[in-house]
Amino acid sequence: MELLMEWWDILVAGTLRGGLYALMAVGLSLVFGVMNVANFAHGELYMIGAYAAYFAFTVFHLGPVSSILAAGAITFLAGIVLEKVFFYPLRMRTQKQWVMNSFLVTLGISIILQNSAKLSFGSTYHGITQFWAGRITWISSMSIAMDRVVGFLIAVMVITAFVFFLNKTQTGRAIRAVSQDETGSQIVGINLDRIQTLTFALSAMLAGIAGACLLSINPAYPTMGLNPLYKSWFVAILVGMGNIGASIAGGLIVGLLETVTYSYIGGGWQDVISLSVIIMILLFKPNGLFGVKGVKTALE
Repeated sequence: MELLMEWWDILVAGTLRGGLYALMAVGLSLVFGVMNVANFAHGELYMIGAYAAYFAFTVFHLGPVSSILAAGAITFLAGIVLEKVFFYPLRMRTQKQWVMNSFLVTLGISIILQNSAKLSFGSTYHGITQFWAGRITWISSMSIAMDRVVGFLIAVMVITAFVFFLNKTQTGRAIRAVSQDETGSQIVGINLDRIQTLTFALSAMLAGIAGACLLSINPAYPTMGLNPLYKSWFVAILVGMGNIGASIAGGLIVGLLETVTYSYIGGGWQDVISLSVIIMILLFKPNGLFGVKGVKTALE
């Protein structure tokens, strides 16, 4: 019975951790699947969301949900600006070596955003005690902060709404069509520039909401996006870039893997074990466990 309770605790903790990983990975997979952009500034969009939620909650005294929504809106607008300023001109000028050029652009954006945050807010931590008071105690007497539970539930709702949007709306289907065949999409009248701008903005919004949800656990500071970026890449590479439905399962897999590693080996081994598993999978499945062309959702 004691062993069963221990594994129940691991399952719960890993699932809560993996839900936020999935939210980040969905955005990363989306922008790669549609725009073929390996976005290494995804972590900085997470950072912007955390800062936005902090100021919304502490300065403007918005409620928790309003603060998270504000963070999503601000990162959505930031995504529009970044796409129009950086990727749209690059698309107009050259299509050769697009993956490498866009990758270098995202590295540049990452450095710009990190240093802009340092100049604007300093290197100190900007955090809050909690969004939602209290803790939840499970049948095994395991106690988990309410913020972590609600953050997971928000991630589930956002991902569910996003998958519904991609499958059931005309704009969502246009995004999927562009991810599969840009030329064919243009022939049937889809505005490629508008869809790509919207795609980057949605990806940024998902990262921003993740950063906002975890503000009480991970306070905002300029380089906070590095670890979430690594985790989202772990998930995206594990399941195959562009596979949104599999990214959800991949986030839970990585979350559980890290929790098991932490419980039985130690915290310092979490990234080592995750990377080792990913390397072994890629040796046999170079496109990931569920590699596909374009964007694929769980409902297909």
